[in-house]
Amino acid sequence: LPRTTRIIYLSMSSAVRVLITGAAGQIGYSLVFSIARGEMFGPEQPVILHLLDIPVAMEALGGVVMELEDCALPLLHGVVPTSDLKEAFTDIDYAIFVGAMPRKEGMERADLLKANAGIFKTQGAALDQYAKKTVKVLVVGNPANTNALITATCAPSIPKENFSALTRLDHNRARSQIALKLKTNISNVKSIIIWGNHSSTQYPDVSYGTVGKESVRSAIKDDDWIQGEFIKSVQQRGGAVIKARKLSSAASAAKAIVDHMRDWVSGTPEGEYVSMAVWSDGSYGVQAGLVYSFPVTCKGGKYTIVQGLEVSDFSRKKLKETEDELEQEKTTALEFVK
Repeated sequence: LPRTTRIIYLSMSSAVRVLITGAAGQIGYSLVFSIARGEMFGPEQPVILHLLDIPVAMEALGGVVMELEDCALPLLHGVVPTSDLKEAFTDIDYAIFVGAMPRKEGMERADLLKANAGIFKTQGAALDQYAKKTVKVLVVGNPANTNALITATCAPSIPKENFSALTRLDHNRARSQIALKLKTNISNVKSIIIWGNHSSTQYPDVSYGTVGKESVRSAIKDDDWIQGEFIKSVQQRGGAVIKARKLSSAASAAKAIVDHMRDWVSGTPEGEYVSMAVWSDGSYGVQAGLVYSFPVTCKGGKYTIVQGLEVSDFSRKKLKETEDELEQEKTTALEFVK
């Protein structure tokens, strides 16, 4: 194939293979350069990018490849742009599922679940057949939690703990809203939690959040804002971006993907929680077998759900609301993958 279609360099032995689906789209375009610059895996880890998209997007994907070439990035040891599942999934170390069927006007949620169930059933089977069994998987395309559940269900040979869905964008949005409220730098705001689904039922929780050495709650001194406007602003932020830009979040989503994978692979800062939607083991009374966002810490390439946090009556209600939605999504989606 022409060089603008595929580039594979020499000296790949130490490189990791990273699959990005929907790679020609907005988020993919923002993401590939961040990975190739070393933001996800560090400044000494070479990468080979497997870029998957649908056949009609191949010309646009060729343009992305040309730009990657033109960046002259030393860590980029290869690019495999393709619409072929076998080529895309073979021997990958990491899979980032960005591509999904978007919700269209007049489409019911069940219709969206059905459309995506077919996509993620097929891609889960490809993951099972061609990827390394140690592959780490992040699902971004919505409904992300349930798409991750379908993917894991259809890739039975890969451990369930290797699957996750993106709630780091919500986590970052929540931290940012706190920082703006307190007029402080974002680096001072830590251990905010996103519970549940990446949807309007998600629960941004400041109960264990800190600002410097002070708790978020004592710093803000406004429980009405914390339990009202703050929660709604995070839940509805994606819609607000679409209303303003006429396009969904792209750069911030790509940044959150990098944050999620970097922490999963390299570890979280000591004493700090981040939010990941992962396979529930029953922690906090959440039904096992859902993909649910929990507070986690990461070390040695593995995440651990933070245990023993006290959950208030207000928080318990919020956790249950988002759990109920995920249960309904799971029931509907699994009907479509039988």
